Amino acid sequence: MTADLPTRLRGVVGPAGLVEDPAGFLTDWRGAYSGTAAAVVRPGSTEEVAAVVGLCRELGVAVVPQGGNTGLCGGAVPDASGRQVVLSLTRMRRIRDLDVANSTITVEAGVVLRTVQEAAAAAGRLFPLSLGAEGSCTIGGNRATNAGGTGVLRYGTMRDLTLGLEVVLPDGRVWHGLRGLRKDNTGYDLKQLFVGAEGTLGVITAAVLELFPAVRNRATAWVALPDPQAAVDLIGVVRESTGDRLTAFELMSRRSVEFVLRHGAGVRDPIADVHPWYALIELSDTLPDAGLDAVVEAALGEAVERGVAADAVVASGSGQVAALWALREGISEAQNPEGPSLKHDVTVPIGSIPAFVAATDRALAEALPGVRVVAYGHVGDGNLHYNLSGPEPRDDAAFRARAGVLSRIVHDSAAAFDGSISAEHGLGQAKRDVIADYKSPLELELMRGVKQLLDPAGLMNPGKVLPG
Repeated sequence: MTADLPTRLRGVVGPAGLVEDPAGFLTDWRGAYSGTAAAVVRPGSTEEVAAVVGLCRELGVAVVPQGGNTGLCGGAVPDASGRQVVLSLTRMRRIRDLDVANSTITVEAGVVLRTVQEAAAAAGRLFPLSLGAEGSCTIGGNRATNAGGTGVLRYGTMRDLTLGLEVVLPDGRVWHGLRGLRKDNTGYDLKQLFVGAEGTLGVITAAVLELFPAVRNRATAWVALPDPQAAVDLIGVVRESTGDRLTAFELMSRRSVEFVLRHGAGVRDPIADVHPWYALIELSDTLPDAGLDAVVEAALGEAVERGVAADAVVASGSGQVAALWALREGISEAQNPEGPSLKHDVTVPIGSIPAFVAATDRALAEALPGVRVVAYGHVGDGNLHYNLSGPEPRDDAAFRARAGVLSRIVHDSAAAFDGSISAEHGLGQAKRDVIADYKSPLELELMRGVKQLLDPAGLMNPGKVLPG
């Protein structure tokens, strides 16, 4: 690396593209991961990204791609060496095309997710990806981590929503794969190599995303449940009568809801009686007069008769809908005042969720009596955020000292039920080494082979995803 690296980078991206105060780009939003960098650049075009990557390749300097920096696993944070260049895509905010006939939108990597949602809505279409950070996360990061969110049950993950990509390869060449095709059977599906790769194989600069008909009718309900098995049974009951109109099915433990009620602003308990578990259900339809309130009420009535659900409330307006979703979306933040927390993002087959919760709860209680499990997630696709807070009275240092043991219990339990230790957050640096214990040697060999083929110098986001 040469001393004039910042000067040479400025010559590529211009004064507006070289960040003078890089502090906000060197730490993740939670403050869990921090590093230093030789420089932080914000290219304004694909050509500038390619030039930056090409220059770094020439000088042997590693590149750390970064979107909205809202990740939970440190995947977009540089290391402590001060020899890496952070490449932020946040200046690349153009919506290049919106094709109503083809139901696609072509956007650059720095476009904020909510902006894509709004552009689609203005054209009478729906972009269904929705998650808590949608006001600040970017499409590039969503693709790099294969984001899921609350609509996976009906619409799938970012893999399913991505039709084409534009990618700057580690040698500075640009792969122009922006094709809005649903069918293209001409060999390997290259775009899927880069979705979920967390910037380790190249820099995603733009994408063609699939749109859907606009939703004109919704019904949202809050359901009290005795246990996770009831949640699995409830999914079946609701699907029997609603089919693919079931858009979201979120599960929350009582403790997770209590944290929000304790620390959230302006929230209240939708049901007076306390229950061990809750589900948040949403139906949607393209017909404005679909009568979904009556549909969900009938389904929930059937669930109560079968003994699956204990009680339920159907939201009567947009305000109540927002209030119910605030309870679900406020869980992660509400855990912060309770002390340090261990975040886990696991997935198991839906039918295994009750056994997984029971076995993992039991093992954790034996390892650390009084540990507080904060379990919630997109149970409709098997994804649980199985978070932990320390016992009360708090001893934060003792809890942190047990973090490795506790996380191992959660991950081992997920693996025992044929699950995954990362459902939608990715691996980043947090789970980079852990994954070696849960993937077969052959899987790791194939992954390393792809990395070696595309990035033989190992300069794209090193220290992430692949075990050392």
